[in-house]
Amino acid sequence: MRETEEVRDRVVLVGLSSPVLKKEENADEETMEELAALVETAGAETVGTVLQNRPSPDPRSFIGEGKVEEVRAYCQGSGATMVIFDNDLSPSQMRVLTEALGVQVLDRCGLILDIFAQRARTREGRLQVELAQYQYLLPRLTGMWTHLERQAGTSGKGPIGSKGPGETQLETDRRHIHRKIDKLRADLEDVRRVRGTQRQQRRKNEIPVVAIVGYTNAGKSTLLNQLTGACIPANNRLFDTLDTTSRLLTVSDTLDVVISDTVGFIRKLPHQLVEAFKATLEELEYADLLVHVVDVSNPGWQQQAQVVEDLIVELGASELPRITVYNKVDALPAGEILPRGEDCCAISARTGQGVEELLRQIDRRLDKGTRRVTLHLPYDQGGMLDMLYREAKVEQVDYSQTIDITAVCSPRVLGRVAPYLEQPAEGEA
Repeated sequence: MRETEEVRDRVVLVGLSSPVLKKEENADEETMEELAALVETAGAETVGTVLQNRPSPDPRSFIGEGKVEEVRAYCQGSGATMVIFDNDLSPSQMRVLTEALGVQVLDRCGLILDIFAQRARTREGRLQVELAQYQYLLPRLTGMWTHLERQAGTSGKGPIGSKGPGETQLETDRRHIHRKIDKLRADLEDVRRVRGTQRQQRRKNEIPVVAIVGYTNAGKSTLLNQLTGACIPANNRLFDTLDTTSRLLTVSDTLDVVISDTVGFIRKLPHQLVEAFKATLEELEYADLLVHVVDVSNPGWQQQAQVVEDLIVELGASELPRITVYNKVDALPAGEILPRGEDCCAISARTGQGVEELLRQIDRRLDKGTRRVTLHLPYDQGGMLDMLYREAKVEQVDYSQTIDITAVCSPRVLGRVAPYLEQPAEGEA
């Protein structure tokens, strides 16, 4: 695979706005700029943009025959090798446009899938991308085999009842893809089982889970690096992180959490990816706290934040407590006013500004009565030390007249060791 920095294609971007489309389905200058950023992430170069207003999409070519001719001339004049639509295209529209324009045609969904295919590194990430690609490909098979369908009765040109090689090949491919999809889903179920086992172990140890969520390129990986020194590549481009990374973070002297970086959200996220990435995003469902990172240096940050909120609802995580983190404040003009409240803070993940306040907020939201205590165990109760190693955070053990232990314990563990607590710690408990 070539490096993504290498220019692979020269691309003309096309978008359509129509009153009959839902608001989120329409193209506008902002979504076209985002599409151009996606093209850059994919390693291609944008050479032109065509934005059309139309009462309704053309059923056959989406943008109408006149505009198709205009785009074709634009492609010839600019040497474009590909046209990418900001809107979703039906398989038949994609086929018609490819034939009329003489270059490859993709829609936004296909482009995002291509980026995901380039970026996925772990086995899980690759499985998820492959599943999404097959789900995207399945309804588009008919168009791919049009040249073979014409050889027999399926196109109306052969004897009634006959079935040509095109249709046979089409059915074969459909069966093959359905088998692949079933296999990929089974493999992802295995991944979920492994995650479930890890999650059960964390719950057994009472380690809370914090999930970092946010719009793509909001600074989630930079924040995780700042908090934990995780050294995750963090570049200024869309979808730089596709594989979930989890690290242990010491929030305070009585709280450790597992903190996870998740794939960035984006408007018009292909529904195949929402489904395929549930194995990654299910961390949200089992999280104890969401940290929603918002890039306030982006002029459209409020709309981006709403896209994330809507997807959190779609993923069934709307009831989870969350902290809103307004990131990249170092890039804001002086005097810019941001929302204030108990569950929000302003930071710069790049410089570390405001991160201490974020840690204090995480500590406050996840405080479940965990305390540091000193215990004096009689030697005939030495078996309790094994329990403390399993279920608490043992910091120091000294052997004298008793086994003297300093440990960070949850309320449940404190109840079991209460008879052996030092007197001041018992008062705290």
